[in-house]
Amino acid sequence: MRLAYARNGLLGVLTPQANTTVEPEFSILLPPGAAMLTARLVSNKPKLNDRLVDYVAGLDATCVQFANAPLGAFAFACTGSSYLVGPKAEDEAVARLSARAPFITAGRAVCEAFTALGAKRIGLVSPYPPDLTEASAAYWTARGFEVARIISMATPGAAFHPIYALAEGDASAALAAMQGAGVEAVILLGTGMPSLGAILATPDVEGAPVISCNLALIWRAMAALRGEAADAASLHRWISGADWRARYAERLGA
Repeated sequence: MRLAYARNGLLGVLTPQANTTVEPEFSILLPPGAAMLTARLVSNKPKLNDRLVDYVAGLDATCVQFANAPLGAFAFACTGSSYLVGPKAEDEAVARLSARAPFITAGRAVCEAFTALGAKRIGLVSPYPPDLTEASAAYWTARGFEVARIISMATPGAAFHPIYALAEGDASAALAAMQGAGVEAVILLGTGMPSLGAILATPDVEGAPVISCNLALIWRAMAALRGEAADAASLHRWISGADWRARYAERLGA
């Protein structure tokens, strides 16, 4: 089925209830002819980690929000949930929910990006509090990667949210501290951290490609929508910003 505003595919995006970054960055990254519907991951738990676990437990109910929309793929835009439930539970959820359309998580998309790049030794730029940063490192290790350096950007005093309150240039500043780590790829963690400007400004650190969770997720989701391979060549094009740099500048009024 071809939709007027989604002739190249409709993506069902699942994002945390207060995330203010996923939709703006996806609107920049999505190419013309592709569109998205968004469902909010909701929990009334007061603690962040409890909410993140709830999001996975409630995935089937969250997907009901999409009703019978002709989705070409799902994009689960919440890496924190994957860290806390672990690879096994994540993989089980993906297998179950992919019965309707490919269900792609940001965590698994980043893993596929590392694999496509041939990267095993990685660096993390983390906006999380210490316990979630540790959980993220454990997740990547369990997925078969070596975490060589972690740069923390935690802002515990933020009035709104420690991740969503970060400024555009914060990730760029953190990347400078990755120099000398000898990594093969760098990941800007968190779908809530504004990261596209940092990737445009610093697409690599001493030759190690810099990716973000949102960029990896869109790279993998668009490959699914198009029925194409999610390979290194296409990933490098996404990192370069060749197809979305102008939309980024327009969105920011630059």
